Amino acid sequence: MTEWEKAQAGYLYDANYDKDIIKSRTECADLCYEFNNCRPSDTEKQNALLHRILGSVKGDIVVTAPFYCDYGFNITVGNNFYTNHNVTILDGAKVTFGDNVFIAPNCVFSTAGHAIDSEQRNAGLEIAFPINIGDNVWIGANVTVLPGVTVGSNTVIGAGSVVNKDIPDGVVAAGNPCRVIRKITAADKEKYPVFTLEK
Repeated sequence: MTEWEKAQAGYLYDANYDKDIIKSRTECADLCYEFNNCRPSDTEKQNALLHRILGSVKGDIVVTAPFYCDYGFNITVGNNFYTNHNVTILDGAKVTFGDNVFIAPNCVFSTAGHAIDSEQRNAGLEIAFPINIGDNVWIGANVTVLPGVTVGSNTVIGAGSVVNKDIPDGVVAAGNPCRVIRKITAADKEKYPVFTLEK
């Protein structure tokens, strides 16, 4: 079993000294560098690079530079995917985003974790567990999503949260550690004023 195969199966794997893994990370880093140094107005080049970086892209997406990821090909994004500035995705395992996912600035999605045992950690061993984000999810600024987490559809994660456990569908959740605050209801349509033209 290769080190990459170990990672995808959830075993400790050599993330720091395996030549194939290092090569994949370096190639992705070069593509991210190229993307991050595009002129903001050159959306055609940005889009082409995103399709080279990401493993699967469904429909229209917007990623605001700078953007960083480890491998890229382990990331799947749905239609109408949006990230604001400075989003990092450590995709040692699969990271899947549904449709209509909005991500605020400075968010981290990390499938990666170091070994707790110091000898294993010093030998370069890590784990990687998948992250799944449902449809119609809004993730606030400075959120960190940790390995193995699923965030349900139609959910909002409040700014500054550290998400270390699964969050269900249709809720507002926030905090460190992130926990459900309340369900989203029809009353939330009335939360903010809506401009209408008077006749």
